[in-house]
This record gives sequence, C-alpha cells and structure tokens, in this order.
Amino acid sequence: MKKFFKILLWVLVAIVFVGTFVYLFVKSRPEEVTYELISPSTQSIERSTVLTGKIEPRDEIEIKPQISGIISEICVEAGDIVKKDDIIAKIKVIPEESQLNSAQNRVDVAKLSLDQAKSEYDRTKNLYEKKFISREEYEQKYTEWQKAVQEYDAAVDALSIVRDGVSSLNAQSSNTLVRATIDGQILEVPVKVGSSVIQANTMNDGTTVAKMADMSNLIFKGTVDETEVGLLRTNMPTDITIGALPDVVFPAYLEFIAPKSTEDNGAITFEIKAAITQNNDSVQLRAGYSANAEVVLQRADNVVAVPESAVEWVGDSTFVYVLTASEPQTFDRRSVVTGVSDGVNIEIRNGITSDCQLRGRMKNNE
Repeated sequence: MKKFFKILLWVLVAIVFVGTFVYLFVKSRPEEVTYELISPSTQSIERSTVLTGKIEPRDEIEIKPQISGIISEICVEAGDIVKKDDIIAKIKVIPEESQLNSAQNRVDVAKLSLDQAKSEYDRTKNLYEKKFISREEYEQKYTEWQKAVQEYDAAVDALSIVRDGVSSLNAQSSNTLVRATIDGQILEVPVKVGSSVIQANTMNDGTTVAKMADMSNLIFKGTVDETEVGLLRTNMPTDITIGALPDVVFPAYLEFIAPKSTEDNGAITFEIKAAITQNNDSVQLRAGYSANAEVVLQRADNVVAVPESAVEWVGDSTFVYVLTASEPQTFDRRSVVTGVSDGVNIEIRNGITSDCQLRGRMKNNE
C-alpha cells in the first residue's frame, strides 16, 4: 500500500512539472497582434475655434451733470427707453457763500448804476423836449440807460444761476436738468435722490448720473489666443451663442482684431470684436451676457479624410500604415501629406487612395 502512494505522489509531481513546462512554453510564444481596419472617407472638414467673451453695446454713454449740487429728483430707472434731450434727473444747487455774495453785490451795483442812468435820461429827455439840448446828447443818455438795463439783467441772471442753478433768461435749458444725449435705453442709474454730484472739470471726471446705450447696436467682445490670431481676418463670419440663451444663435462678423496683445496670468491674448448682424425680435439681449463666438478658421470640401488616430507624427513628417496582407495582417508604412483637421478627422492630400485600408487601434484578442 505504501508503494502505491509513493508511485501516485511521483505521478502527481510529474504532472505538475509537465503542466508548468507546457504553460511556460505556450506563454513564451509571441501572440498574433491584430488591428482594426480603417477605410478613408470623402467628406468636408472644417477647423473652428471658440472665442469667449460677452455682449456689449457698441457705445455706452455716461451721462454727467454740467453743474455741481444734490440730486433732487430722478426721472428714469434702469430699463427705460428715452429720447435725446429727455430729462433724466434734476439737481438742486448748493451755492458757495463767497460766490453768492459776489453775485448779490454785482446786482446791487448794477441797480445803482441803472437808477442813476434812468434819472439822467429822464432829465435829458425833459431838456430835449424843451429844445435846450441837442439830439446827440439825448441819444447818448438813452444809450447809457439801455446799457445799464442790460447790465442789471445780466447781474440778476448771474445771481439766479449761482443761487438756483437756473438761468432766468432760459429756464428750459437750465444746467440743473440732466438730459439724455442720445436715443437709447437706460442701463444703470448709480445715484439716488440726495446724492451729491460734481460736474466734470480738468481735475475731476465728474459724477456719473446714468449710463445708457443704443441696445439695437450690440457687439461681441472677446479674446483669442496668440496661436490662432494669425488665422483670423476681419469680415470673417461667426456664430454667437449665449449661455443664458442656449437655443438661439446670432450671426455676426469680425470687425476688429487688436494689433497689440495683452497678457493675463501668463497667457498672451488679443482682443476681438464682432458685430451682431441680426437680432431675434423674440429674444431680448442684455448687456453683459457671457457668450461664445465660433469662427471657422479653415475648411476643405469633398476631400479624403481619415481619423487622426490613424496618423503617426514624426517631427514634421506624417505617416499611415496601409494594409498589404490580411492573413496575417501586414502593413506598409507610407508618408502622407495632411491638410485641415477638425480635431477628430484630418484631410489626406497625398500618399493614399480612398480604396485602401489603414491600420487602426489594436484589437483585444482575449
């Protein structure tokens, strides 16, 4: 019985040894590699880029006061449509004491001069009517009286402007009335009733009472990377898509490409502007919408194309592997001339024909 178990043990050892040898022999043999086959196709390929930016009015106007003071009334709010010369706000003038005193003194002096000129004119007129003086003297006193009248009126008007900010001679065009300078829509009113405002001068830009623009004339303003700016040209068509309006596309064309770059966090970009040529009446565009502009940089129609994964790049050269035998698969490495690429497919201008088959990805042989 012991002899039987001993023989069985040696048989098991032999089986394990032979099995291991067979397994290692099989694993050492090279596996036959097979590849997916790709057939070139005839199609149109276009290379495009997407530029990021936002929607802006072509001209955004800041309305500033022509006089310093305090806002006493605001006649519009953001979103209102206004015409040129419509009143946007009214200003109450807070005069300086020195200017007010000076203007009042001018009125007082002008009143004294006027009273004196009027008295002299009355005496001269009485003497002239009695034929005691010449007509020349009479006309001279009359002229002096009229000059005094004009000076008094001017002094009163100056006092009215300093005290009230309103001309007594032309109240309709008063500087205290802030008016729209163009036809358009009010975008923002950054002041409130009671806010102090300052007129623009050489030392100060002045307080902005309102911002407005013609919202029927909008542009896309964005940036393009330095690697693609050389492919852009003015008047190139583009499609504008807006994040808040994903189902609407607005046609536009490039009208400006900045001649000078800007640097942002190490990235070199160029500013571009595109004019929106057609506004959908059913959609209201708003200033500040974030948007993308898709521009077709290159296009090739009815060309032989293959997936980019089938092309091998070596330096400045490109190659594909053409099937020459099926069993086993054998391929011939050929140099090709490529053209336009859309990131998925690439144009093959020379090197292969449309009826050949190319090596693709390696198949899983398991």
